Amino acid sequence: MSDIEVRTEITDGVAVLTVSNPARRNALNLELSARLVEAVEAAAADTRVGAVLLTGEPPAFCAGGDLGELADADPATLKRVYSGFLAVASCPLPTLAAVNGAAVGAGINLALACDVRLAGPTARFDVRFMQLGLHPGGGYTWMAHRALGAQGTAAMTLFGDVLDAREAERVGLVWRAYDSDDALLAGARELAGRAAAAPRDLVTTTKETMRITSRLDAHADATAVEVRAQAESVRSEAFAARVAELKKSISSK
Repeated sequence: MSDIEVRTEITDGVAVLTVSNPARRNALNLELSARLVEAVEAAAADTRVGAVLLTGEPPAFCAGGDLGELADADPATLKRVYSGFLAVASCPLPTLAAVNGAAVGAGINLALACDVRLAGPTARFDVRFMQLGLHPGGGYTWMAHRALGAQGTAAMTLFGDVLDAREAERVGLVWRAYDSDDALLAGARELAGRAAAAPRDLVTTTKETMRITSRLDAHADATAVEVRAQAESVRSEAFAARVAELKKSISSK
C-alpha cells in the first residue's frame, strides 16, 4: 500500500487538502501530483465546497520535486510534475495555503499557486533552484514576480535568500504569520470559511473577474468588466435574500 495521498476533509464548506508523502517530506512526485489534481478537481466539482485550504503532512509543507524523477525528466514528464500545483492555480474556487513547514523549490510553487498564503512558526521558504543547478519551472518566475516584485524574486531565486515565516510576512510572500501550527490551521479555516460562506457562484465569478482585471491597464476597462457581473449579481436571489435579512436586522434594533 502506498502512503502517498492527498487527504480531503470537508467542513462548513471548506475542503482541507493535506498532501502526504511522509517518506520524502511531501515531495511532489508524479503520483502525488496526480492525486492532487484529482483532489482539487473533486473539490471544485463538489457543490458543498466554497473554498479550498491546502496544507502538508507535518512536519513539512512540501520539500519540492522528487529529484530522482527529475533527473531523467523530459518536458512531458515535467508537465506531469507541474500538474498538481497547476490544478491549484487554475481552481475556480478561492484557494489558501497553510504553510506548516519547509516549502522548497516546487513546494514554493505549490504555495504560490494559492490565492492567499499563511505561515506557521516552522515555515521556511527556500527556492533552491540555483543551488541544485536546476532552472525554475512550472511558472515559478511569473508567480514569484507577481507576489514579490523584481527585487524579491531576484533575492530569493538568484541570491538564494531563505525566508522564515516572519520575513515572508514582511516582504508580502504570505498574508499572515502565526506563532503556532494550531493557530495557523484555526486561522486558515476561519479565513477560508468566510469565502465559503458567500454565494458560490458569486465567489467564483469574482475570482475570475480579478484574474481578468489584473491583466488590464486602464481603470475604465476594469469598470466595464465589473459592471456586467455586478448587474447580474444585483438580480440574484442571494442578493435579494441578504438585503432583506439586513433590512430586517436594522429595523429590529
